[in-house]
Amino acid sequence: MSRTSRTVIREIAEDDWVEFFPTFTEVIEAGETYAFPVGLSIDEARGWWLESPPGVTVVAVDESGVVLGSAKSGPNRPGRGSHVATASFMVSSAARGHGVGRALGEWVLAWAREQGYAAMQFNAVVETNVAAVALWQDLGFTIIGTVPEAFDSRGHGRVGLHVMHQHL
Repeated sequence: MSRTSRTVIREIAEDDWVEFFPTFTEVIEAGETYAFPVGLSIDEARGWWLESPPGVTVVAVDESGVVLGSAKSGPNRPGRGSHVATASFMVSSAARGHGVGRALGEWVLAWAREQGYAAMQFNAVVETNVAAVALWQDLGFTIIGTVPEAFDSRGHGRVGLHVMHQHL
C-alpha cells in the first residue's frame, strides 16, 4: 500500500471493481483514450482491465474509501519481451486534476522497478490526451514515435497514438 497525500493506492478487491466499473464505462464511452469495445458488461470489462500475475491492478481511494481511479501494470510482451513493463490508467471524472493520475503513475513506476523490469513502455497514448502526455513526460517518459491516425477519437477524428518509453 502506498500513500500520496490523502490518496491510498492498494490492490483492487471485488468491491472496488464494482465501484470502479462506472468509471471504466465512462472513460470507454467518452471515446477519447481507449480503443476498448463500448457496451461491455461488468464481467466482460473485467477481462479487459484486471491483470493476472505477474501483473497487478490497483485502485486509488480517498480517506473515506471512495475509488478515485485505477491502474494496471505487467509485462508489455510475454517471453523475451517480458523485461519491459506496460501500464494503463483511468481516473474518475470527479477526481481528475487532483493528482490521482500522478499518484497512480508514481506507484506503477515504483512497482515496476521493484519487480525488476528494465523499462516501461506505453503502446498507445492518444496524442490529443494532452494532460496524460504531459504527465507521462513529467514522470520521465519520452515519445519515441507516433503512429499516425491510429485512433478514431470521438471528438477529434483520426489522431495519432504515441509510443512512450522510460528506462527504469
